[in-house]
Amino acid sequence: MARRKKTVNSGIGGQAVLEGVMMKNKDFYAVAVRKPDGEIDVETAEYHGILHGSKLTKIPFIRGVFNFADSLILGMRTLDHSASFYEDEGATETKIDKALGDKSQKTFSVLTVLLSFAIAIAIFIVLPYYLSTFLEKYVRNASLLAIFEGLIRLAIFLIYIVAITAMKDIKRLYQYHGAEHKCINCLEKGHNLNVHNVKRSSRYHRRCGTSFLLFVMVISIILFMFITIENPVLKIIVRILLLPVIAGISYEIIKLAGRSDNFIIKILSAPGILLQRLTTKEPDEDMIEVAIKSVEAVFDWKAFLKENFEYEEDEL
Repeated sequence: MARRKKTVNSGIGGQAVLEGVMMKNKDFYAVAVRKPDGEIDVETAEYHGILHGSKLTKIPFIRGVFNFADSLILGMRTLDHSASFYEDEGATETKIDKALGDKSQKTFSVLTVLLSFAIAIAIFIVLPYYLSTFLEKYVRNASLLAIFEGLIRLAIFLIYIVAITAMKDIKRLYQYHGAEHKCINCLEKGHNLNVHNVKRSSRYHRRCGTSFLLFVMVISIILFMFITIENPVLKIIVRILLLPVIAGISYEIIKLAGRSDNFIIKILSAPGILLQRLTTKEPDEDMIEVAIKSVEAVFDWKAFLKENFEYEEDEL
């Protein structure tokens, strides 16, 4: 039918977690996890964001910075939740944990995020710049040197992606990532949400976080070309300070890609889609079932299909 030739942005998004999928629709999110006993646990909650209600969240290029921060916070929260089903049963709780309770967990989560951010800066900002300095004897043009620095950064990123793909747990995470994409694509193409239709849907999506990170890499190359500071320390500091700007621009491109079928947008999205061949894998039916449960907990997909694809009640 003609209704299936178009694509309609559903507005929902998510991420893979340990043995499960998180789906978010506006201020509501759900985490569906396949427990060790085979049952699917589904928990729903609200997340309003760090600047809920602020006008800053509506301003283009600025909203992306806070959206990225919210994604990190919510991502860590849902990963912790999914991991709780697979904690070592023999682990003992320390006296400090008992005394601090939830505060201990929150403090640990914050420290984990800060440490991860520091490591990311060291690997993807400081290291590429340091390695590019070895080319200064041969490349006198600062802009060209910035391009080489960006290519080194991109190479490190790709090596990292390929390296972790070999890990068994990461492979399963990528399968759940594929299940998340397949569910969203199934709905946005106008199909009923069931295992059969989801299985046939594409595991690639233009609004994927992988594509976002790739845009971050490319945009950083362009912006860093304009840094003319000579002092090496200041160069690194400016690069770090530009990260919110880069994130804001990347967010707007991803947002545009999600609601446009423009030929130029498709070309810009192509490298990200190609990279998703590494960061998504084909899920099995059990994984698809988990992803469907997560979608259904926060999104009325039947109403979506009726409104956008003119489905009749007996077709759903």
